[in-house]
This record gives sequence, structure tokens and C-alpha cells, in this order.
Amino acid sequence: MAGTAPRAAAPLDEGDAPIGDALAGYLRAQATEFLRSLRQHRETGATAAGGAGESGDAARSLRRSARRISGSLHTFRPLLDADWSEGMRPELAWLSGTLAREHAYAARLERLLGALNRLSGTAAVPAQAGRAPAAAPRTGNLTVGAAKAGALLDRQLTLARTRAHSAALQALGSSRFHAVADSVAVLASEVPLAPGADTADLRPPAAAARERLTDAVSALPLVVAGHPYNAEALVHGLSADTAPQPQDAPWHQVRLLLRLHRYASEVLHEGECPVDVRLLGAGKALNRHRDASEAASAAASAARTPRIAPATAYALGVLHADQRHEVEAARFAFQQAWQKEAVRTP
Repeated sequence: MAGTAPRAAAPLDEGDAPIGDALAGYLRAQATEFLRSLRQHRETGATAAGGAGESGDAARSLRRSARRISGSLHTFRPLLDADWSEGMRPELAWLSGTLAREHAYAARLERLLGALNRLSGTAAVPAQAGRAPAAAPRTGNLTVGAAKAGALLDRQLTLARTRAHSAALQALGSSRFHAVADSVAVLASEVPLAPGADTADLRPPAAAARERLTDAVSALPLVVAGHPYNAEALVHGLSADTAPQPQDAPWHQVRLLLRLHRYASEVLHEGECPVDVRLLGAGKALNRHRDASEAASAAASAARTPRIAPATAYALGVLHADQRHEVEAARFAFQQAWQKEAVRTP
């Protein structure tokens, strides 16, 4: 993994099975990467918690390490001290989630403004700061409301990004974060394994992680995902109900389980996940699904803003439908990638 020092081969037992010492080595390496990223973030002296530049890169590296440590604590929790593991995981999840929000809002705004420009055929939609305007305007069907819809999204998501930025900076200066950093610093030198875990086979917990993923995929409506359009999802998204789209939750869960499976593979293979183009395609499809789903929710939320012009609401409705189409396309792409994986796996 980028930024991580090379490691010796994972310890093996007499049957060539990776054992608990390999887990300890992986966790120490991730803890070291976390501390290195934290030091880099502090040395830049920048105010960005998740933006561009070296500070943004360091924040992203912090998130990556925190996710991997937390995911490994979850998958291999029978091999770790229970009290320590259960206390550490939610703190790492809090940190990773807090640092991710600013970047997520920025990416969502970029996605929505780009989609509005594409749908309306106009450059009237506001460009983000530091970005050049779109190409010369073309005649489109949404030009009346697209500019105001883009301005509304820009205001709402920029405000959300600013708040997330402030929350991230506050988190990085909090006693809670310092407690997490202290725990990770201890982890970099000493991993609290359960008694006998240093010689335990790591393959059964990793296999259980893959089984949980397979079971969750089996519960997905992959037949529906084979259709190009899902009208039920569109109707729900534009209703007065502001609850998250219920169809999306199982897919988000599969995305999480796929990530845990990948981290478990890294533990078994000396910190490097073996390249599997099928699972890589499935993961990319689930990332697209998450991004489009959240963008559609943002468009629907903006459409519920009181007293907006009908043309603005119409443009936002078309934008929402476009992103729900992207959701369905991502589900279909995942279905295709996963079926290839199922055929390959005995």
C-alpha cells in the first residue's frame, strides 16, 4: 500500500497458513501509516481537513488507515482483546466519517453541477471555485431552471461543506481525537492479541468475512438491477418523505462488506490485496451507486426548498431522475461484475 514501509513475509504455521502474528504486523503497519499521515498533516500547517494539497492528502491517508484498522478489528475480533477492540472501533469510525464529509460534499456538488450542464446543454450553471466554466452554451430543454437549480445546489452543498470543514478541524483538535491518536500510537508498537491468537489461523475469520459478503449479495434484488429503469425509486425520491431511499440501504451494506473482505485479504497477503479485476469492477460499481444515490437525495432535498420557482423545481426533478438512472446503471454494472466473480469462484 502506498506510503507503507515494506514488510517481511507474513508468518506462517507448518501448514503455510497465515497466523496471528501477521495480523499484528498488519495492524502495526497501519498504525504507523496513521501516525505518519498525522505528522504530515500537522507539518503542512494547512487549514484544510479534507481538501486539496498536502493537508488534504494527509487527511485522506488518515481516513484510509483508520478504516483499515477498524475493519481488521471487526473481522478478526475473536483474535484480539475484546474490551480494547470494542472500544477502539467506534472511535476510528467516528474519525473516518468526520474527515470524509467535507470531501463528500465537494464531490457531490461537482457531480450535480456537471450533470446539470450535461442535461441542460448550457454553461449557465455556476462553476465551482477554481474551475473553468463549461464549454460554450448549447440549446437545451432545461436552460430556464438549470442556472437557478445549480445556484441553489451550490449554496446548500457549499454551506454543508463549510460546516463539515469546521467539524473536521474541531475534531482534529479535540481531546477525543488525541485519545484516538494515543491509542494508535500504542498500537504501532504493541497489538493486544487474545491469548493464543499469535499462532491462530487467520483464514477462518477472513472466510467468514467473504461469506457475509456473499450472503448479502444473495439478498440483493439482482433481477430488478437488470432492468434499465426503476420507477419505484424515482417516485419515492420525489415524495414528501425525506427518509433515505430504502432500496439503497442493502447496496450500501454490500459496499461495506466488500471493503471488509478486501481488508481481510490484505491481512492474509502481507498488506497487499491481490488484484482481482472482477471484485475491483464490483467495488467501482458500488462506489458509483453510493455517489449517485447521495447526489439524487441532494437534488430531491433541494427540490423541497420552499418557494422555489417551478422551472427550478422541474430542473431539480430531472436532475434527480438522471441520478436515479445512474443508480440503476451502477447496480447493473455490479450485477455483471459479480456474476463474473461467481462463475470464476468454485
